[in-house]
Amino acid sequence: MNAIPSTMPAVAYRKSLPTDDPESLLDLELPVPAPGPRDLLVRVEAVALNPVDYKIRQNADPGGEPRVLGWDAAGTVVAVGEQVHLFSVGDEVFYAGALNRPGANARFHAVDERLVARKPTALSFTDAAALPLTSLTAWEGLFDHLELADATGTLLVTAAAGGVGSMVAQLARARTGLTVIGTASRPETADFARRMGAHHIVDHHQPLAPQLAEAAPDGVDYVFGTTGTERNLSVYADVLKPFGAIVAVDDFDSLPMGMLKAKSIAFHWEFMFTRSMFATPDQQEQHRVLTEVARLVDAGAVVSTATRDLGPVNAANLREAHRLQESGGTIGKLTLTGF
Repeated sequence: MNAIPSTMPAVAYRKSLPTDDPESLLDLELPVPAPGPRDLLVRVEAVALNPVDYKIRQNADPGGEPRVLGWDAAGTVVAVGEQVHLFSVGDEVFYAGALNRPGANARFHAVDERLVARKPTALSFTDAAALPLTSLTAWEGLFDHLELADATGTLLVTAAAGGVGSMVAQLARARTGLTVIGTASRPETADFARRMGAHHIVDHHQPLAPQLAEAAPDGVDYVFGTTGTERNLSVYADVLKPFGAIVAVDDFDSLPMGMLKAKSIAFHWEFMFTRSMFATPDQQEQHRVLTEVARLVDAGAVVSTATRDLGPVNAANLREAHRLQESGGTIGKLTLTGF
């Protein structure tokens, strides 16, 4: 293993600026982080983009200090903290990391081992980097909140060709008996959603209720909302069966929850950074989940959702990735490979 340098290339932002501003993301040389007691130091080989990247860049101004984004990565362990026991130097890993620590858009990255798993052996670093955040979000929503392991019934997944939606569909097909209805509005997104596991497609740019009445004439049992939850809540209240349930990951400030009462419909939030942000006692659950996801990938039951690689990790390529993410038209996951 090569010696670890004292500094590294990284991409960061110093103030919140529009994506087309050349200073919205900057190429910098930063110190290589020292791993804490439970940390791995990972030589990052590939990263993937998520909406959280541009949302933080837009809304969390670091006041001139460099802040590194990036919460999907795959790479090789080059050093370990004194209390690490799950991994060794040389292990190839993938993970999403923690929102309240520097992100992975850097050559070297320190991450708590409890949030990490060995990457699927069947995948390249690039294809593996596309999976962690969305896999964790989908898994926690489906199996922790909705408790759908081995369930039957009907699941509606919004934006089923997006990063999270495409993993929800795959995990639902791999681990449940659910019929999956995905929303998509373009031929290419509808095709991708079907390939990811959706049994039926409805167009979220058209009224949902009549389409769902045709796809699920007996009603919907569960909703996994990745977008449009606030706009569509009255539709969900109408189409969900009594004692149905919703899990949502999108952002909004308030909902008229009273409309869910008559049918005793449950509502759950899913935010996959909760465990790391609050250092919950069960943080290592994310290691377990990603290990199971890797097993499903290597068994052929789940595939990578990487669809487009934008080249090396640098400011120009990441600005383009942010621009594409902000457009709302991406399919699957955008990745960047190498430095």
